[in-house]
Amino acid sequence: MNASQNAGSSILEATARATADITAGSRIVHVEAQLCDLPVETERTDALQTFVKQETIFVRLRTADGAEGVGYSYTIGTGGGAVLSLLRETLLPALLGLEVERPEAVWLALFGVTRATTVGPITALALAAVDTAVWDAKTRRAGLPLWVAAGGASASVPMYDTEGGWLHFGTDELVAHAVDAQNRGMGGVKIKVGMPRGHQDLERLRAVREAVGAGMDLMVDANQSFTVSEAVRRARLFEQVDVFWFEEPLPAEDIEGHRQLARSTSVPIAVGESMYSLGHFREHLQRGGASIVQPDVARVGGITPWLKIAHLAEAFNAPVAPHFLMELHVSLVCAVPNALYLEHIPQLRAVTTGELRIADGRGWAPSTTGLGIAWDDAALGRLIVG
Repeated sequence: MNASQNAGSSILEATARATADITAGSRIVHVEAQLCDLPVETERTDALQTFVKQETIFVRLRTADGAEGVGYSYTIGTGGGAVLSLLRETLLPALLGLEVERPEAVWLALFGVTRATTVGPITALALAAVDTAVWDAKTRRAGLPLWVAAGGASASVPMYDTEGGWLHFGTDELVAHAVDAQNRGMGGVKIKVGMPRGHQDLERLRAVREAVGAGMDLMVDANQSFTVSEAVRRARLFEQVDVFWFEEPLPAEDIEGHRQLARSTSVPIAVGESMYSLGHFREHLQRGGASIVQPDVARVGGITPWLKIAHLAEAFNAPVAPHFLMELHVSLVCAVPNALYLEHIPQLRAVTTGELRIADGRGWAPSTTGLGIAWDDAALGRLIVG
């Protein structure tokens, strides 16, 4: 080996030692999981269901150098025990010794030990609880807020309101909530659709449109309740009130149906709330069945895959407007360049000591390190069910 090769070898060895020193302290030495039941702040109904409680699964971890991370995911009422069981029996033991500085490696290792149950909701929700805890610890160790560590595209994002658009609300309530959201500076409101007759949906939407005028975006959400033919019919009705997007018109797995619908209407089609893998988003985008993507960080398996989905959408010139979890998603949409909107549905006020900052209709990413969610441990302790 000549002198040049010796020098190169020495540099590589020194780099490897330095990297090992940096990451050694990030090894996970303790981890635990809990299940809490959070009451909903508002009764929530759509075309298929009523949201009665939020089962929230927490993962807490600690690294060798004392850094801590708290992550979470959720269900809307059932299945939380299965997620908790998968975590305790399979994922948490496999997590010990892994390094929070390497979230991709952690995610791949845990995906590997759950290969028999992926891709699917229970495993994705369990992975998300771990992955968000890993990112929380990683960014705390780095002294950075999540939105900066994950990309730092913008400090704030426009918001639209969903909390005032539930299906059980009467028309007068929908109008009042929409006007209130407009007065608070929000750029849009989302109204649930799926009434027995199309004209009933249209009448409700028309009343809201007349109240807020043409300058406010009006989204609709069918929660996967229509057939292709019915979605085509209703999209034509919705065009009359200049709907900004038509969300989850069909079952998420009906990729061909979404493609047919998208070709039949001028209303942009939004999907993603009920999708659990990067590949599923790729298929919708490649086939032209969606022009707006709405990944849910809990349902896709965490921050690591969420960022991949956002960048995949960017490659298709498609914007991102994530589903629910505004307290966490605000940092993610502020991290990426193709953010469109953040959905306003408060859910964590009972178990946190601070709130998402909203000003002039925009959500502002937390400046604190980690996920930026200030958990109230005492409040959470009173809600533990597993």
